[in-house]
Amino acid sequence: MKLYDSIGPNPHVVRMFIAEKGLSIPTITIDLLAGDNRKAPYSADINVAGQMPALVADDGSVICEISTICDYLEDIHPSPALIGTTPEQKAETRMWVRRMDLNICEPMINAFRAAEGRALFESRIKLVGAEGAADLKIIAKDRLHWLAAQLDGRTYVCGDRLTLADIHLYCFLAFGAEAGQDLTRETPWLKTWFDRIKARPSASA
Repeated sequence: MKLYDSIGPNPHVVRMFIAEKGLSIPTITIDLLAGDNRKAPYSADINVAGQMPALVADDGSVICEISTICDYLEDIHPSPALIGTTPEQKAETRMWVRRMDLNICEPMINAFRAAEGRALFESRIKLVGAEGAADLKIIAKDRLHWLAAQLDGRTYVCGDRLTLADIHLYCFLAFGAEAGQDLTRETPWLKTWFDRIKARPSASA
């Protein structure tokens, strides 16, 4: 296997997941700032969507989208379980990841691209305007408060299980903290949880 890696929260999720699994996967770094992810050979031979990261399996298959990559790695390296060992645990993890992605991560990233990251992204993808970016930041913050209220009292998102849901949310909030949307201290639960995940060696992957 080999991982096509770059800066940004999406590759960070996969790297942290790999580190928690105790795996060692060779990486090829793509220069996101230079836009190499949207140029050949990467966009022609690896990921036609031009997005990062991508995992090339041992048989040459290319797997894209971070949740799909993590699902695949869980299937071939089931221990330690970071998605789940039963259908119920897997469903719980995927449910929270989906909620985070749609309601928090997507508005956060789209707001960054349209505001702080506009100079980098405006020639690459369609962006909302400045007012839309501000609204997206409000939406991400509001939904994060909703999430924290649901999880108050839990050690991890899925109770006592460290899962992909924790990794996913942590990587995006860590990115936001460096990119104009520091939401890591919005509630007592969120602060405690964020610091707990940040202390894990895998967080620096």
